[in-house]
Amino acid sequence: MKIVHISKEDNGGGASRAAYRLHDGLRRKGEDSRMYVLDKYTSDERVEQFQSARGAMAWVGRNARRLRLKMAERRYAKTAPAEKTFFSEDRTPFYKDACRQMPKAELVNLHWTAGFLDLGAFFGWLPEEMPVVWTLHDMASFTGGCCHAMGCERFTQKCGACPQLGSADEGDLTREVWRRKEKYYGALAAQRMHIVTPSRWLGEEVGRSPLLGRFARSVIPYGLDTEVFQPRDRRFSREVLGVPQDAKVILFVSNGLHVHLKGFKYLMAALEGMQPGSVGGGRVFLLCLGFGAAPALERFAHAHIASVNEDRALSMVYSAADVFVLPSLADNLPNTMLEAMACGTPVAAFAAGGIPEAVRPGVTGLLARVGDAAELRGAMVELLGNEAKRAEMSANCRRVAVAEYDLSVQTGRYVRLYEEMLGQLE
Repeated sequence: MKIVHISKEDNGGGASRAAYRLHDGLRRKGEDSRMYVLDKYTSDERVEQFQSARGAMAWVGRNARRLRLKMAERRYAKTAPAEKTFFSEDRTPFYKDACRQMPKAELVNLHWTAGFLDLGAFFGWLPEEMPVVWTLHDMASFTGGCCHAMGCERFTQKCGACPQLGSADEGDLTREVWRRKEKYYGALAAQRMHIVTPSRWLGEEVGRSPLLGRFARSVIPYGLDTEVFQPRDRRFSREVLGVPQDAKVILFVSNGLHVHLKGFKYLMAALEGMQPGSVGGGRVFLLCLGFGAAPALERFAHAHIASVNEDRALSMVYSAADVFVLPSLADNLPNTMLEAMACGTPVAAFAAGGIPEAVRPGVTGLLARVGDAAELRGAMVELLGNEAKRAEMSANCRRVAVAEYDLSVQTGRYVRLYEEMLGQLE
């Protein structure tokens, strides 16, 4: 099978890392898999990078489209709340150019493509004989632009008057985006596209969508290499990272400490109320991985690492921790959660989105109500204060990760889906 994965990038945020891991896993199985991206970070020769058309006319046209898109969103610059989710359009400055360079394929697997793939151009270009699998990493493909609806139901009613834009206009940008998606998806025969969601939660949200609900869908959780992500020697890991050997170590990981959805401020609030001696001896130490400044960190004993680009080194970060804390306000099936579990690190998390599907209370971690810093603190204290229970959960985390989230499990399910999709055309 010739498979092309289309993603904005091949190794940036969680969605692109998940897409690349799937591509890599398929290659290991002997499949002819390629990626097609706007931004390339790996040295993988099977990842092809889009090249903008050269020439003055192409440059003018591309920048004129870019300006129009910026102006459309800029209308809401003064009304949009500071704490909002990421917003994306269905249109991009590249329009049809990205489709013209598409590598040859029998089947296309879409991933997170905002800012790269113009949906109107793509579905207009799509050859009739080519099936599409769309792996969703959030809600953006079936809303008017937000990556998470945050409890808003308007995506089930054509969007408009978007709270994340601070808009009271029923015909605002989100209604325009929603209507265009309705046109693109509506012109596609139902059997041509199959939706994959990594979590049951996201699959249920798709089922409520008038845009994508009519397409067949499957739940295929993310996969990762559990030989790379495995428990490492804790003492050595802490020595390398400069983490005190006798501390109770809490780990927080995010691409950006400023990203509202990742809930860093709730972790700070939870730590603020943690009483000395409440964790069964040993001082609490915060190990923080992510870009951005966080002045609040200075109130706690901590180590802050901006980034770790190599997965084996990343497994040492997880292995240095006693507990991984995931205070996300909305999420699908976070890669960081699965990575921590594969390294045998129990998780304390908010019960948001698909997180409870992997963080099983008393088995692989503990859950708190979304946004409740006091409950999150209680979960951390319980895990840190009971060494025997934490060791049992650590073993459970590793067992569940290998059985359910190993890369071979994920890729096997995708291969069967691809074969089924291609078989329907014969």
